[in-house]
Amino acid sequence: MKRISTGVFAAAFAAGLGLATVAATTTTGLAQSAAPQADFGTPPSGEVPILFNDHHVYSKPDRLKANRVLAALVRGDTILVPLRSMFEQMGGTVTWDASTKTVDVSKPGADVKVTVGKPEVIINGESRPLDVPPEIYKGSVVVPLRVLSEGMGAYVQWVGDRRIVVVRYVAAPIPTPPPPTPAPTAPPAPRPTTPPAPPPTPVPATPAPPPKVNHSETFVVGDYIFTPKVYNELNPGSTTTVGTGTYGSFDGRFGSEIPLFGVPFMLGADFRYWQYPHPSNSSTVLPCPQTGDPGCVTVITQVGQVYVPAFEARDSDVDARLGIKIIDPRIYLAVAYLWRNTNYEGTGSPGQQHGIGFGLDKLPDLDQPFSLYGSAYYFPSVSTANQNLGNGTAAQIQYRVLKYSVGGTIDLGKSPLFLDFGLLGDNGTNVRNAPANFSHNGLYVGAGLHF
Repeated sequence: MKRISTGVFAAAFAAGLGLATVAATTTTGLAQSAAPQADFGTPPSGEVPILFNDHHVYSKPDRLKANRVLAALVRGDTILVPLRSMFEQMGGTVTWDASTKTVDVSKPGADVKVTVGKPEVIINGESRPLDVPPEIYKGSVVVPLRVLSEGMGAYVQWVGDRRIVVVRYVAAPIPTPPPPTPAPTAPPAPRPTTPPAPPPTPVPATPAPPPKVNHSETFVVGDYIFTPKVYNELNPGSTTTVGTGTYGSFDGRFGSEIPLFGVPFMLGADFRYWQYPHPSNSSTVLPCPQTGDPGCVTVITQVGQVYVPAFEARDSDVDARLGIKIIDPRIYLAVAYLWRNTNYEGTGSPGQQHGIGFGLDKLPDLDQPFSLYGSAYYFPSVSTANQNLGNGTAAQIQYRVLKYSVGGTIDLGKSPLFLDFGLLGDNGTNVRNAPANFSHNGLYVGAGLHF
């Protein structure tokens, strides 16, 4: 393993601890000035800052800007760092073989190969075991920290009390070929030789075991739906404004990104509740049709109408989602299962409507000050069990349902809270025996909590 001088390591260690002043001298005799106290910030859960050649660190992996490098991860007692960005800054050329998930890093005098999921590193043709295999984290290959030191000759240090990783790397200078010399007329006088400087004594360190952290990203959010519009058999053809007075509609969502075997998965759920009045001109049952009276409602199977006095209608639905990431940033292809209940078409078996569907889900980027998100899910068959249709026959009521939402989030600084706003809705199309098509939509605003 290549070691740097005591003075260089002292400068790196002092910068990692944020000391005000440090004086150090390298083996070449050049004086090193003290680094100013650095502000390391607060890395998100699961990521540990890196101090690379005195440059401060951003804590989001695979992001390099303004000469700042990346963050490390913790797996048990092993620290992992982003391979490509760290090795390229050390002068290495990185190539990726997608078919075998193998990364090859080469530079003059060194060649390093690792394979995702394989606890082995091959350095200049020699195989060495790894305690933790390389993995893919947020699109970046991360490797154990010792690969840097053993493969590229860097000096690495874990500073436990500050939870930072110090990396010091000094590239070897490329020798300049000497100019051609003319044939000597006389033997040159022997030059005095300077004895080589003694090797530096490495500073011993006992790294503290890093803390266990949770690498999944999870959020919950609740919203109030303002003045939603409802269309169904209780409001045929109208756009009755609801959500005012004693009526209220709301929704709640849950989402969690979980990496399994190096592949990002998503678990989610979406709940919506719509509450609105069914208007009518009489509190008693009248014969239909009644001209201009919204109390006349189309019945199941659409074979006539019945008078329904005014009452408070309620629709609710919830769906559970499982997805796999197909593209960044955080776009998932998912399957879902929907349950829908109403207090006028039925709730629970056999009146509950349910069915499987699929769709796309763009999760919010809650590590950003502002982000956009959205989803669209299609359920080709949402139906009840066989039930009495009121005419002596038993059959299903069946819809095709499309659920959608589009919105944005605003981060509230270092707080785990965030603001949430957007538009959501659904459309249900009659497939079998339903009294009418239905739709709900409305603007919403609320707040959420992310972990």
